[in-house]
Amino acid sequence: MLSRRQPVTVPPATSLADCVRAIQRTGTGDSVFVCDQAGRLTGVLTERDIFARIVAGRVDLARPVETLMTTEPRTLDLDQTIRDAIDLMRTGRYRNVPVVDGRGHLVGVIRQADIIKYLAESFPEELLNLPPRPHQRMKEPEGA
Repeated sequence: MLSRRQPVTVPPATSLADCVRAIQRTGTGDSVFVCDQAGRLTGVLTERDIFARIVAGRVDLARPVETLMTTEPRTLDLDQTIRDAIDLMRTGRYRNVPVVDGRGHLVGVIRQADIIKYLAESFPEELLNLPPRPHQRMKEPEGA
């Protein structure tokens, strides 16, 4: 089973400075998810948002997160497959995808590393026996 990580969450109106500190505290360096009082996902502030908007420009870090967060982020439902997660990450160029329940409550986050770990643990022989470059064809069997 693919494990979900506990997301870093903040309430609306959290300052950008507090969001950055929350990311630093976790040590994962990726995203904070903004949830309302009921736990419903309302937005996300990613590492890319921070670098592109905060670091590159003169942004007041006292501003609330709502001023820079992505509203209505793409999510996965609990019943969606790993394939769905991979497709969403690939097409949207996301590194983290929030997982929500039927009521829109944030229940976890899936990261690219989680998928890679799951696949490596589920199919170790198939993955470990791949050539370094999958399109590569050996002229002679190994050990010849």
